Amino acid sequence: MVEHTGFLQTDTKKVLSATVESLRTENKMLVLSYKGTVRVKVERTKFWVLGASQELIVPGVVNYYLDLSKLSFADVTFDEKAKLVRVKLQPVVMGDIAFQPEQATTINGGVLTFSQAQVDELLKANYASARRAMTAQAQGPGFVDTARRQAIANVQSYFEVPLRIVGQPDVKVAVTF
Repeated sequence: MVEHTGFLQTDTKKVLSATVESLRTENKMLVLSYKGTVRVKVERTKFWVLGASQELIVPGVVNYYLDLSKLSFADVTFDEKAKLVRVKLQPVVMGDIAFQPEQATTINGGVLTFSQAQVDELLKANYASARRAMTAQAQGPGFVDTARRQAIANVQSYFEVPLRIVGQPDVKVAVTF
């Protein structure tokens, strides 16, 4: 709710409070979605002569979220003299890895791959290795920094739009972690 405090005047703190509450009800904000491919290989040997190898190339998607349910009005400060709103955010969280096995490629080799049980065992080991590889990719500084920048831009615009609507276009919004 926005309360008029006089002719064509609004209470900025109430606008900010309504914005915080609106973001809190949104719960999670998707700030970045990364789609990548990992290539892993596993090899097994039995009796020092019989071997098996399997290479797995699988695409996956990793989403980065901002948990807005923890945002409170205590995380937002308004400096009326400087016309500056400061917002402190929780860290960006990486979501689960969603592999796309229907688009995966497996290359089997070796005598032991004639056994379906061995192929299944290799595939299980490869997917575990692929999950670790995709996690390492997604936690790279480039993707994390991009997710953080996008989160800052999204939250900044969420605060700037209502302020502009109520006639406060000169109020700046600074978002940090």
